[in-house]
Amino acid sequence: MRRARNRTECFLPRTPVSLESKTPAAPDTRLAHSGRPRPATANKDALANIVVVLDEPIDVVNIAGVIRGMKNMGLSRLRLVRPVDFDPYRIEGIAHRSADIIGSTEFHDTLEGAIADGVWVVGTSARPRTANCNYVRPREVAPTVVERAAEGPVCILFGREDRGLTNEALDRCHAVSIIPTAPEYWSLNLAQAFLVTAYEIFLAAGGAAGSLPRGRRATEPATGKELESMYEALQEGLSRIHFFKGTREPEAVIRTLRTVLGRADLDIREARLVQAIGFEIGRYLDRLKSQV
Repeated sequence: MRRARNRTECFLPRTPVSLESKTPAAPDTRLAHSGRPRPATANKDALANIVVVLDEPIDVVNIAGVIRGMKNMGLSRLRLVRPVDFDPYRIEGIAHRSADIIGSTEFHDTLEGAIADGVWVVGTSARPRTANCNYVRPREVAPTVVERAAEGPVCILFGREDRGLTNEALDRCHAVSIIPTAPEYWSLNLAQAFLVTAYEIFLAAGGAAGSLPRGRRATEPATGKELESMYEALQEGLSRIHFFKGTREPEAVIRTLRTVLGRADLDIREARLVQAIGFEIGRYLDRLKSQV
């Protein structure tokens, strides 16, 4: 094998390369356009039926980046079409604990062979090329990917780094996913483009089920009586340092503090800590007076 060149940008193809067959895939009418799905129990069976296909990847570092992203997002099936280089030792040095994917990677001589068993095929492109494709965003297509994966293998295609997928390859796709980027610098690294796509599929499969943990309360929520005592102590302390002067009316200042601290949803311990600040202001002033 030839040594991989250091080319990591995904560009539009300059000259389309013919594939053996040009039979276009039948258009699919079940594309989901409802945005991000609601998280549910992680659908591991669906993820197991999603096949990542890299067509003629050039740089082994990009292959390693894709494999690492697959581990991150619960994907396990990788197919390579005529890779320039494939060095398991180097790949595992970049994508740690990925021997399972490396060992099960399938190699194909043609793209047709790599997607032959796919019940649904999604291509990827940096930006629209022809008017005959069903273009979607990763977030839009991800729910359909998961849905169709319940029926059989769903192939997600990524083209080689220097030119992307050919037009003939895109003709074989039921949908073509495009990642929105800044127009001044729109090209993505192969591994980056894969990770964005895989992340949306992971979410669609319920991989982010449940809410993130909030800061744990030290005690029960503060009662209305405890909050009023807190505000009284604050007002007294601020008054003693002459904070209320000019346009700083006590009523307006305390009302603002009520709004700010109300958003914090204080527990008993937190309310008492704020109350202690007001008390300590007064005690400090008393100590100063006793020293005069």
